[in-house]
Amino acid sequence: MEISAAGRLEIRITAADVGKRVSVRRLTEPGSSHEKFTDAVGVLTSWDAGVLVITRRGGESVRIPETSLVAGKVVPSAPARRRGPAASYEELARAASRAWRPVESERLGEWELRAASGFTRRANSVLPLGDPGLPLDEALTVVRRWYGDRGLPAYIQTATGAEGTQELLCAELERRGWTREVTAELWVGGLAPVADRAAGAGVVLSRAADAAWLGRYQRKGVGDVALKVLGGGPSVWFATVPGAGGAAPAAIGRCVVDGRWAGFAAVEVDPERRREGLATEVMAALARQALDEGASAAWLQVEADNEGARALYGGMGFGAHHAYHHYRGPAADDVTTDVATDSGRYESL
Repeated sequence: MEISAAGRLEIRITAADVGKRVSVRRLTEPGSSHEKFTDAVGVLTSWDAGVLVITRRGGESVRIPETSLVAGKVVPSAPARRRGPAASYEELARAASRAWRPVESERLGEWELRAASGFTRRANSVLPLGDPGLPLDEALTVVRRWYGDRGLPAYIQTATGAEGTQELLCAELERRGWTREVTAELWVGGLAPVADRAAGAGVVLSRAADAAWLGRYQRKGVGDVALKVLGGGPSVWFATVPGAGGAAPAAIGRCVVDGRWAGFAAVEVDPERRREGLATEVMAALARQALDEGASAAWLQVEADNEGARALYGGMGFGAHHAYHHYRGPAADDVTTDVATDSGRYESL
């Protein structure tokens, strides 16, 4: 916290610092005989009518009356990375998008509008990297109309917690009545340690999601659109651990190799075969294939409450890079068609 030469705490931020990462200290019980302080670090997303709003790494917002401030300063735009390969938010966002392609897309300036008949939020949401080429309100009108024409709710995928993420856009969406429905994290790690984990001799790799793979896949009723999304990407591989006696596979997984990146998803295990290391075997087999194609780094997505996935991936050397969110348009212009959710298991396991 900023301290003057005289040893006093100082407030060295103003409304002109909106959009910057700040650290503040405030009184939680102003006027109390027993003063209590609390600190907040995040992006200053607004300072209006005597109230500051700070968006933390995970996307949650903290409202702070300016009268309770005792100290504040601007801090570096992103904390130093402690583990995993170095990568910018934009690089990872684009790699993740290429790994989960929609069946239809359209540009709105630098934004990408994506649709896939409602199969997952990721394939049916706007990726707002850069400038939409219109004032925000006009851009949002175009977005709502575009998805409405397709019988879909309007979603925008945003991110927080790293340099170049979209805390300001999140705040603007919330002010306009958009609702955050899903928050997860994108984790990164080295690929070689994953490949070295297990022999994976029982894992079968293929270029297509066959009937056996789909038999274990968590989403039911997968149609042609879903198969196009699953099969889309620069270099897609599906892993299967066959089940006994012709039963559904004991475990499956999917990996997309894209330059230096290997993106893992849809790693699922038969509930009766968990804790046998099958998820590790699936990921190791896919990682070896990705290494053979020249990849060196890995990413995956995991929800905050998926403790099993977080323990598994943390043990493999993965760590959180940023949080990402899906904002749904205001209910007044929503449609009834629902979009299949991205569950924690699906996003990450």
